Amino acid sequence: MDKKNRYQGNNGRGNPANKQKTEGLSWGRQVVLQLLRESPDRVQKVFLGKNAGESFARQIKTLAADGGIAVQAVDPDVLSDMCGQANHQGVACRSGDVSIMDFEDLMKTLPAEGPLLLVVLDHIQDPHNLGAIVRSAEACGASGILFPRRRGALPGGTVVKVSVGAALRLPMAGVTNIVRTIEQLQEAGFWTLGLENKRGRSLWEGEMPERVALVVGAEGEGLSRLAAETCDDLVQIPITGKTGSLNASVACALGMFEWARKWGPGVNLKGK
Repeated sequence: MDKKNRYQGNNGRGNPANKQKTEGLSWGRQVVLQLLRESPDRVQKVFLGKNAGESFARQIKTLAADGGIAVQAVDPDVLSDMCGQANHQGVACRSGDVSIMDFEDLMKTLPAEGPLLLVVLDHIQDPHNLGAIVRSAEACGASGILFPRRRGALPGGTVVKVSVGAALRLPMAGVTNIVRTIEQLQEAGFWTLGLENKRGRSLWEGEMPERVALVVGAEGEGLSRLAAETCDDLVQIPITGKTGSLNASVACALGMFEWARKWGPGVNLKGK
């Protein structure tokens, strides 16, 4: 398969110094507010820009006080330096790390029967794509994300930010071998569906089993050869325009919501 036609995206390899500096930090108004409301036990300290609006600052301080969390006022330039020049929107917080489970521990949390969606990431590189995938996965009712512990993006501050805190709620498991993981999921009764770009049947055609592991490849490279060969089936998203490919997180979201359209928690909603 032509690598140029694979799902595209940035490689996510930023400045290592910035990556280390922002580790454990989450930023952005919506993210910090959501953490303070839903997971205050995970928040260790809030850094509030001195130029934050009075109304927003009051809201942050009230929520932090309710959770017994310290708030430190900092200059905007200091906050920008802490967040690696990211768009922090005047607030950041230091939170506990994203909980990364082992494969076996994740499987123990899953019900033995009924619809289930897991997402297997075959070396996604860009933390922004990982965050977007996690956000969509939680929104559609997926039960967990599996990703390689090496040679791929790992959950951190950027992933928490982009996922709007979903990375702190959705079970996430690190694995050592993607192909072996696909095989183990097959042994556990999951239909493994590889998402490709230029081969496989249309995602809109055929049956969608109720217990699916959706396997998504890396930006630029797509699924590895062995991962594609191991999957039970390969599907592609029909594209009629001249673009030729979709961002990995967008393609993954379409795949997840195609499962959710039939089996997701909102499938019986009427008039909403």
